[in-house]
Amino acid sequence: MSNRVAVFPGTFDPFTNGHLDIVIKALKLFDVVIVAIGHNANKKHLFPLEKRLEWIKKIFADEPKVKVHSYSGLTSEFCKKNNADFIVRGLRTIYDFEYEKQIARVNEHLNEGLLNVFLISDESVSSVSSTIVRDLIIYNGDYKSFIPKEIVIDVAPLQ
Repeated sequence: MSNRVAVFPGTFDPFTNGHLDIVIKALKLFDVVIVAIGHNANKKHLFPLEKRLEWIKKIFADEPKVKVHSYSGLTSEFCKKNNADFIVRGLRTIYDFEYEKQIARVNEHLNEGLLNVFLISDESVSSVSSTIVRDLIIYNGDYKSFIPKEIVIDVAPLQ
């Protein structure tokens, strides 16, 4: 029997406790979970790709079932190249579902054997988004309870 490989794609700028919740849940379903940091040259990130890769690898250093990679291009192609038959996405709200459903249909059209698996975020992290955490970091808010302890941010906030 082959390994059940899932890709959890995102920009993870930064990786939050909400993302961590989804990976922990995915580990119960899959043999390998690839946390895949998508690179979009048109998008401005708060943290460089190298730093995001470093943080996520540190978070999962003791979990051999989690692999961390970056990629550019289509997620469906990344899945093909990594023999992944599943894409994992987290849902916080009904609005997330509508957005993710559209992307899922396109990915499944582009890669016929691909299945999308939606996991519902735990209520304790359902209000956490990278956008909110970025704003807290930029404006010197208390962001630490929203990110894994392994992430140490040394960015000077805006004044």
